[in-house]
Amino acid sequence: MNEAAAQFEALRPRLLRVAYRMLGSMGDAEDVVQDAWIRWQAADRAVVRTPEAFLRRVVTRLCLDQLKSARTQREDYVGTWLPDPVVEADDVEDVTLPLMLALDRLSPLERAAFLLHDVFGESFEQIGDTLGRDAAACRQLASRAREHVRAEKPRFPVDRAHGMEIAEAFFAASREGDTARLGTMLATDVGFYSDGGGKRPAVARVMRGVGEVARTYAALARLTRGYRGALIRFAFVNGLPGFITREADGVLQTTALVIEEGKVRAIYVMRNPDKLQHLESALH
Repeated sequence: MNEAAAQFEALRPRLLRVAYRMLGSMGDAEDVVQDAWIRWQAADRAVVRTPEAFLRRVVTRLCLDQLKSARTQREDYVGTWLPDPVVEADDVEDVTLPLMLALDRLSPLERAAFLLHDVFGESFEQIGDTLGRDAAACRQLASRAREHVRAEKPRFPVDRAHGMEIAEAFFAASREGDTARLGTMLATDVGFYSDGGGKRPAVARVMRGVGEVARTYAALARLTRGYRGALIRFAFVNGLPGFITREADGVLQTTALVIEEGKVRAIYVMRNPDKLQHLESALH
């Protein structure tokens, strides 16, 4: 059992990555990985040739079951839904936040086929074993998914260092409510997304366009003039340049920026405290 535990713990980060990209919820992903550990304990490990492939199959199947109930829960969600923010230590940019939102619109099987093949490099034969479909059907699932998510892949990926410079400049301008400076940084069709989950104030709809987004930040600056929150650090959030702050109510907040051709095309702000607990724990 000690050997089984050591094998599992070595694979846990990768299994968690699979589960999170399938579900968009770090809490649910951790629950799935824990369920996989229970199944790993009960499995006949002597006949498992490749523990990682076996466990990834288990995690994927558990995620497919979870996604069925998640869709029902999503219908009752208050305001804009965004996936949990993840700040990863290494340079992982395989599935950025806009791509995760696009994946969320796919069927569970399409999502699994795309992630397992295009992100984690499994063959369609392996995916077929996991999904209970033949290889040709899995190839078609991944192809359909690819068509849906193609628009969300960055056309002009930003250099990491340059992206962080823009994030730092954006932070300063947004906190000061400097609409003139913000206007020069925003793309014409910029979108502003904010997820409070009904737990904290957040914009009820997506704000669009330079004028509306700049005015929103100017209004926020006026409202928080007494206390603008504290910067925790600049970081890559879901593969996007951004920052983590502690706001006036003492709760964390993350901001992630989609940057194309030197302009901010989308702003994703997470305010739901339930989705920030894992970050709170990591900071202590």
